[in-house]
Amino acid sequence: MRASYDSLFQKTKVVLEKDPFSGHLFLFINRRRTSIKCLYYDGTGFVIIAKRLERGLFSRINPFYGKEVVLTEAEFSLFFEGANLEKRFIESPREIKKSSCRIGNELPQASL
Repeated sequence: MRASYDSLFQKTKVVLEKDPFSGHLFLFINRRRTSIKCLYYDGTGFVIIAKRLERGLFSRINPFYGKEVVLTEAEFSLFFEGANLEKRFIESPREIKKSSCRIGNELPQASL
């Protein structure tokens, strides 16, 4: 992967249609899955983090999911260390809202 600041900036803007200045970390993986580059804007300039594996491959991140994939910090850390994330949950479970209805009567207050 020969991409540098300018080409990763353009890919973020044109292909991903995201704002490179947003403060998000954008992850790019080569086709052979042997190296990755991350583009990050820290407020003063762009930072590139690169890693090439000596052996093995980076995990596929759910290849059948067509949209963007958002990783948590823990998932990114696992991915960066070579863990397999193919079977991760893509979307967080729906938030369970507390019901406004009451089951049964309110408990009577205890008198002392």
